[in-house]
Amino acid sequence: ALPHARAEHSRQRHARGRARRAAAVGNRALRPRCRRRAGDRQRFGSVAREPAQRVGIEIAIRAHEKIKNICRPLYFVDEKTAKHAAEKLELNLPLGFECVMQHDSFEICEGTVCSKAGELSFFSFEQAVKTTDAKEAHAVVTLPIHKKAWQLAGFEYSGHTQFLRKYFAQDAVMVLGCPQMWVGLFTEHIPLQKVASMLTKEAVEKFLLTLAMSWDADVIAVLALNPHAGDDGVMGSEEQIISEAVKSTNKLLKKELFTPPLVPDTAFTPRNRKHYKHYAAMYHDQGLIPLKSLYFDESVNVSLGLPIVRTSVDHGTAFDIAYKGKNPSILSYENAVAEAIRLIKIS
Repeated sequence: ALPHARAEHSRQRHARGRARRAAAVGNRALRPRCRRRAGDRQRFGSVAREPAQRVGIEIAIRAHEKIKNICRPLYFVDEKTAKHAAEKLELNLPLGFECVMQHDSFEICEGTVCSKAGELSFFSFEQAVKTTDAKEAHAVVTLPIHKKAWQLAGFEYSGHTQFLRKYFAQDAVMVLGCPQMWVGLFTEHIPLQKVASMLTKEAVEKFLLTLAMSWDADVIAVLALNPHAGDDGVMGSEEQIISEAVKSTNKLLKKELFTPPLVPDTAFTPRNRKHYKHYAAMYHDQGLIPLKSLYFDESVNVSLGLPIVRTSVDHGTAFDIAYKGKNPSILSYENAVAEAIRLIKIS
C-alpha cells in the first residue's frame, strides 16, 4: 500500500498547508517510478477513477490502443484491480497498460457507492497530481469520480477542481467544451442559492481575466445571472456587478473582449452562436445545459489557471451502463487527451 493508506492521516496532512505539500512532493517514497526524461512522448497521469466501480476503467481499457499512439499513459490504478475489472468486462487488459499505483486489494462492487472506493479514488487522483507537479508526467487526464464516495471517505472536496485549488493555492477556473463551443464557469459545484452571494466585482474580474489569458478568442459572451438580465433591476441587481467587472476588465485589456451581460435564455440560440464560440457563465447549469445538449459526446473539461495541465471527460460515472456490456463512448476521453497535448504544446 502507498504511505497514504489512512484517510484521517491524509486529511490532517492537507490541513497543514502548502509548505507541507511541497515537502511531501519531495519525498521519493510517495512517487511512482515514472521519471520524465528528455525526448519522452507526453507522459500522462490517467486516473481510472472510483477504483473500477464505474464506467471509467472500461473507457480507459477500451481506449488504450488509440491513446498509446499519441502519448504514454500512466494509469493510477492498481494492476490487480485493473485486471479484475477487465475480467468482469470480459476484456483483456491491453499490453502496455501501465499501472503505477499499488494499494490494498479491493473487491469491485459495480454500481455502488462506498467509502473504500472513495478513499482509493481520492488517493489515485492525489498521486497523479503530485507526479505531474513533480515533472514526472506532462499532464493529468481524469475520468469521472462519484462525489458522494469522496464524502463518505471523509474528504471535503466536491470535485477535482476544488482539490486542485487548495493543493496549488490558486483560483482554478473550470471550463468545458469542444472546438465548436467553450463555456467557462464562474461557480460550479455549489448550491444554486449561494451563487448570488459569490458575485463581487473583484471575483468576477479575476474570473474574466483568467479566461482572457487562456482563450484565443475575439469576443467572449458574458451571461447575466437573472432572467431578462434583471430588466434594469426589476428581477435583481447582480447584473450591475457583472457589468462593472466587464468594463474594468476590458479597460485593463485595452479591448472590448467581453460583452455586457447577455440575456441567458437567448445567448445560445443558433443566431447568437454564429457570433459567439466562447461563453462566461455565472453558474453550472446555466452554461452546461446548452453545451451538453449540443455537444455532449465530444466535450471535455479543462482546469485553467494552474501550474499543471489537467483535462477530463465531461460526463459522470454512468451507473446505468457500467459493467453491462453497453460499450460506452470513448470520444470525450480521447478528446481530453488530445486537448491536454494541445495545451502542453502551447504552454
